[in-house]
Amino acid sequence: MRTATCQCGQLSVTVEGEPAMVTACNCTRCQRRSGSAFSLSSRWTSEQVINRLGDSSIFTRKGASGGNVHCVFCPRCGSTVSTSLELFPGLIGIPVGCFADPSFPAPQVAAWCDSKFGWVRFPEGLVLLRDQSRPMET
Repeated sequence: MRTATCQCGQLSVTVEGEPAMVTACNCTRCQRRSGSAFSLSSRWTSEQVINRLGDSSIFTRKGASGGNVHCVFCPRCGSTVSTSLELFPGLIGIPVGCFADPSFPAPQVAAWCDSKFGWVRFPEGLVLLRDQSRPMET
């Protein structure tokens, strides 16, 4: 069992098991949302989410697929604690940093590499995608 929390601790999500996927996203929207060069998100099935506590707000935007992206964040400290994408129904995204667990599993995929910062280097063996589906040429 793992619990992800916002900065101030009032909003949390508890999940069980292992993430279905861990992804590094380099799209400019995730860069802005995370305030970093990329976001690192774990994906969980809705059945793995066993508890949600605290007050939250939701920001919804259109994704590159044309579907909605819902970002659930703490109204007190502003931390995004979960996301959901119409592109992946039944999966809940939780930023890896919200778990504050240095032993968390590494990402399997890096998406939107066409917009990644030039100095970012991902580990060998990671699947690199130009956008959300097209592989990078090697």
